[in-house]
Amino acid sequence: MELSGFVDIKDLFTRLENSSVPKDLKAEAYKMLIRLYNSAKRGGYSSEFELISKYIDWIIRIPWGKYSQDRIDVDVVREELNRTHYGLNKVKEKILSYIAMIKLRMMQQQARGEKVVVGRMPVLCFVGLQGLGKTTIAMSIARAMGRKFQKISMAAFGDILQLRGKPKTYPDAEPGVIVKALVRAGTMNPVILLDEIDKASGIKSLRMDIYAALLEILDPTQNNSFVDRYIDYPIDLSKVFFITTANTLGTITTALLDRLEVIRFTSYTDEEKIKIGKEYLLPKVLKSSGLKPDNLIITDKAWPLIVRPMGFDAGIRQLERTLASIARRVAYEMLVNKVKQVKITPENVKKYLPEDLGVLS
Repeated sequence: MELSGFVDIKDLFTRLENSSVPKDLKAEAYKMLIRLYNSAKRGGYSSEFELISKYIDWIIRIPWGKYSQDRIDVDVVREELNRTHYGLNKVKEKILSYIAMIKLRMMQQQARGEKVVVGRMPVLCFVGLQGLGKTTIAMSIARAMGRKFQKISMAAFGDILQLRGKPKTYPDAEPGVIVKALVRAGTMNPVILLDEIDKASGIKSLRMDIYAALLEILDPTQNNSFVDRYIDYPIDLSKVFFITTANTLGTITTALLDRLEVIRFTSYTDEEKIKIGKEYLLPKVLKSSGLKPDNLIITDKAWPLIVRPMGFDAGIRQLERTLASIARRVAYEMLVNKVKQVKITPENVKKYLPEDLGVLS
């Protein structure tokens, strides 16, 4: 195809030619470019060029046929979970049992001489209050498996097309969040966390539509040919390791629940929070703030007032924010007041807590 004089079209053609886009989808894209070229020769292709170039750019960016190497090892997952999370023993036990079943199925496939793929089972659903570690547990699973991780916030979806994609006929046409997650991950088998599926929409009818779409996305008998309405071509999601989270199961349909393996996260005890604060969160906060361990000392008697300000059970996420706020105040005092060390005690802890928190008097 001679494209001299039309550099932009030629660039699209070259990128498409060198891409891993499936042959039949690539053929359809070639037809678009030929139509665009013919329109350009007549001097009127500017409006169509933007639409076609945007579409071709998206299909090229999808990582067709690209997969990260799976590492399905119960011991590796256990080590990673213990390294990154203190406590949650029952949660870890259920996750490890789930991973063990996947490993067993893979071994059976290998013994039968079949292609070894991650076994498909009900999708994990982590249920519990905010700040209990649901998201970070999912991230740890992805690291242990050697997979990329992507998070999709399902809270307050305003339109089902955010999930399914907006058709090319729409003025603001674009792929849905699933395709975008694959593009960001750069592989077709990432761990994708669908966060807070119970808050998908405050409108019941829309929420039901979203749950119906999730059934198609999560069901292994259907998701090997998921069609995003913008891409308009079957996309294989069967290799994606989906994990969902929810604060409660009350709004989730029975049909969707049937495809979920529910694992409940219970609140941490104060003792567990103190240990997490000391061994996991404080070192992380000190590193990110540029402080050294001897710049900020928190005494044992001050920790209970930090993990439960004003008698409120703040949770791990809030605890990390509180520690980060304390670290910022200490950094300020080091620079302005030239102090070298700040020791947090029950007597001065209120001074360093965020303004919206305090301690029982």
